[in-house]
Amino acid sequence: MLDDTDRRLLRQLLADPSAGTADIAERSGVAAATAWRRLERMTEQGIIRAQEAIIDWRALGYEVEVSLRFTLDKTEPRAFDAFIAAARSVPEVLNIETFLGRVDVRLNVIARDMRHYQEIYRSRILTLPHITDIEALMLISTIKNAEALPI
Repeated sequence: MLDDTDRRLLRQLLADPSAGTADIAERSGVAAATAWRRLERMTEQGIIRAQEAIIDWRALGYEVEVSLRFTLDKTEPRAFDAFIAAARSVPEVLNIETFLGRVDVRLNVIARDMRHYQEIYRSRILTLPHITDIEALMLISTIKNAEALPI
């Protein structure tokens, strides 16, 4: 699977996703050609899925984040698909996650302030189809937000 060189390359890529292959290679202690081949192989294998920009929504004026947990109408066969399709069209929805258990779906929603959130909630969230229950959790702070494995 992964050897020490692959792990070093991935650690450097995670530390600075915008770094070029030559920089990653130098910090990993390998030749640029070796780094390029190995990173390319890990991309082809699906280990590296993408290098993406992470936007700080708070810096753009979005001060409110709410996690909404939904229970859907299980008597309606198309409820799940219809709900997901409608939720995807709400621009303020950052994440859509599905679960097994009492909660079926969780949406993370951002808003500029509480007035904006109330507008989104009333006009876009409450109109989503097949909702039987909603629980809202307002984010106070993020203590840890790691998307990477410890490699």
